[in-house]
Amino acid sequence: MQIVNCSFLIFALFGEVACAQSINQQRPLLDSLTLKIENNTYPNLHAVLISQNGQLVYEKYFDGYQRDSLQDARSSFKSITSLLTGIAIDKGFIKNTSQKVYRFFPEYTSFQHWDNRKAQMTLKDLLEMKAGFDCEEFNSTKDCEDQMTQTKDWVKFSLDLPLAHSPGKHWSYTSSAPMILSGLIANATKMNMVAFAERYLFKPLGITAYRWTMDSVHHGMTAGSFFIRPADLLKIGQLVSNQGSWQGQQLISKQWIRESTKAKTVIPNFSFIGSARTTAAQPQQTYYGYYWYREQVVTSSSSHTILFASGNGGQYIMVLNDLHLVVVFTGGNYNSWKAKLPFEALARYIIPSFEP
Repeated sequence: MQIVNCSFLIFALFGEVACAQSINQQRPLLDSLTLKIENNTYPNLHAVLISQNGQLVYEKYFDGYQRDSLQDARSSFKSITSLLTGIAIDKGFIKNTSQKVYRFFPEYTSFQHWDNRKAQMTLKDLLEMKAGFDCEEFNSTKDCEDQMTQTKDWVKFSLDLPLAHSPGKHWSYTSSAPMILSGLIANATKMNMVAFAERYLFKPLGITAYRWTMDSVHHGMTAGSFFIRPADLLKIGQLVSNQGSWQGQQLISKQWIRESTKAKTVIPNFSFIGSARTTAAQPQQTYYGYYWYREQVVTSSSSHTILFASGNGGQYIMVLNDLHLVVVFTGGNYNSWKAKLPFEALARYIIPSFEP
């Protein structure tokens, strides 16, 4: 960490130094946000970090969490899996998202639930949550993840799931889709997923403190259960905000960032803002890309597009490009609507602090 002559706490991130207390004095709504978190208006928040134009302007930890505490990213890690898939394509290990999934797995010679429609499943189907598997975890109507984690080989379990729909036709959220990508990328690159991620993403970003969850045959979990510092989640958001560039190095192609974050698939009858039960913004339709969400934050005076990763309990990486903001929330509101309260905080305190 770089040390400069300030009479208060210094943070170094993205190669820049910010005297956070000085900046916060210019943004009183952020001080109000801190007080609201401390008085439990927003319960079970573990961390809130904000950067603008690559400069850290707010970093607070609560409930005993500290800067070096590792947080389970839960399903927000799926968005990182999307980035890793893009890198594998950029590097030529995978041709494109139109390639057929099951052709990458010659080691699995038989399946209990083979369906000829599976032969047409593409990487794009996995990335868009349109694999067609008989799972639906977004509404907790058919959770396949718990069953998956009881098996030895999570990739094989996922490939062997029965289909409820033809691939590419129906949006149905499942952790098995990104889990298949763990094995697919490993087979395509001839590298363990853990080693691939370290070489091509984490090491270039300077991310060194993290912990994978793995199955018994050493497939790195790519759907969640990945432990990481909130400050490093902020780096992921900054990378996406910068169109795949980090400190002058293009880690991921601009083309992949554009393609993966278009978010054209409608999530039926759902709004993160609406689920937050807030009066600070009006509920809007949520859209899905390649493991990234997109929604408008519409208030009485403004409208901003938010691109974000989302994980159970309140794990969010939020990118607001028009305000040059990246916001990270981590929390412990598992299986509760209160996990959406960061959207209330975003609309009521954070966005107004940075609008012209």
